Amino acid sequence: QVQLVESGGGLVQAGDSLRLSCAASGRTFSGYVSGWFRQAPGKERAFVAAVSQSDIATLYADSVKGRFSISRDNAANTIYLQMNSLKPEDTAVYYCATERRPSYRWPLRTESEYGYWGQGTQVTVSS
Repeated sequence: QVQLVESGGGLVQAGDSLRLSCAASGRTFSGYVSGWFRQAPGKERAFVAAVSQSDIATLYADSVKGRFSISRDNAANTIYLQMNSLKPEDTAVYYCATERRPSYRWPLRTESEYGYWGQGTQVTVSS
């Protein structure tokens, strides 16, 4: 059984940084597109960032470009989301996700393209 577990969320002030982690069990992240999504209160879940199967390419939502960075540590079977210069509008529950099977497509921005999800971690940014 594949499980994804996020950690690293918390309450921070505007301008601070956080690093989210997502550890996988039951399967490796390597070879699968993986990403981060977020859901703010009263809004639908939205794409944040993704890393390609081979780690060569990354993709970011316009709202986080230049501030967030996605990475993958295959040895630790973990993906990360480094979030810098946080803003109150970044407040959301953050979810990691990975493909159920390799699609060999890129980029993947929609929820339906990811088959495994974590339970989410809350990030709250105060002004």
